[in-house]
Amino acid sequence: MKKIQVQDRTFRLYMSAEEIDQAVKQVAARISADYKDKDSKPIVCPVLTGSYMFAADLTRALDFDAEIAFVRFSSYLGMQTTNHVKRVLGFPDKCKGRDVIIVEDIVDSGISMEYMIGELQALEPASISICTFFFKPGNFQKNFPIDYIGKEIPNDFIVGYGLDYDGHGRMYPEVYVLDED
Repeated sequence: MKKIQVQDRTFRLYMSAEEIDQAVKQVAARISADYKDKDSKPIVCPVLTGSYMFAADLTRALDFDAEIAFVRFSSYLGMQTTNHVKRVLGFPDKCKGRDVIIVEDIVDSGISMEYMIGELQALEPASISICTFFFKPGNFQKNFPIDYIGKEIPNDFIVGYGLDYDGHGRMYPEVYVLDED
């Protein structure tokens, strides 16, 4: 589909399912290479709800059997961040002493991720890596590295492939951008 309607907004195609698949495989190959010589495999912590599609595709494409532990933090309302992060489901104690990869759908300002890193550091993991499908470098306000990026994008509002507009539009296998024409 070239355009979709989600709630009261119209979105146009931004990234096809094929382009998404290619980007996921590239990220998985980099992670697999970085962890191939490790004695223990990392715990992959997908951030619900937005990263569920990316995390499923990513973990299937890894060259190792990663342990998965879902986490959930919230900071968005509608199309805007509230600048307040709320922990809904935190990191499990088994992260202590382990390599942990946080998997996000999108890193925008970095406020939520900074909060998650702080929560995770309290568990004293061996290492923390950040993996995001989308990254908005123009909005990023923090000073921590993003280790694995599927695609850098401008400050556009997107839906599909797990990303939502006020809880809707996650189920599309493609990504759509707000069409303000």
